[in-house]
Amino acid sequence: MLGSRNIEINKKYFEQLGEAELIGIIKHELCHYHLHIEGKGYKHCDKDFRDLLKKVGAPRFCSVLPEEKKRRSKQKFIFYQCSSCKLAYRRKRSINTSKYVCGKCQGKLIKVKEMTVE
Repeated sequence: MLGSRNIEINKKYFEQLGEAELIGIIKHELCHYHLHIEGKGYKHCDKDFRDLLKKVGAPRFCSVLPEEKKRRSKQKFIFYQCSSCKLAYRRKRSINTSKYVCGKCQGKLIKVKEMTVE
């Protein structure tokens, strides 16, 4: 953070990729910090930044974290049906059937079933 002059590092890089990756990230961030203080180009596309990275042996970009298995959450669906025209509605959230009516014929909605899909 340039305003506070703090360096923020994601701890997952150390946990998943080890100490060598963490050292590279710290060098990289210190290059940003040093060049910003000096008033030189500190962004990834600036020549001053790229030259300093080569000089200190820091990576220009950090490695990609290994993909974690993403858990699919269970989804709940609620099915409603119009009592007049029999039009079916599927919703993720429940609705107040005394307040809402069918959009096609203004008929009363009836809750048919609730289903959870993994």
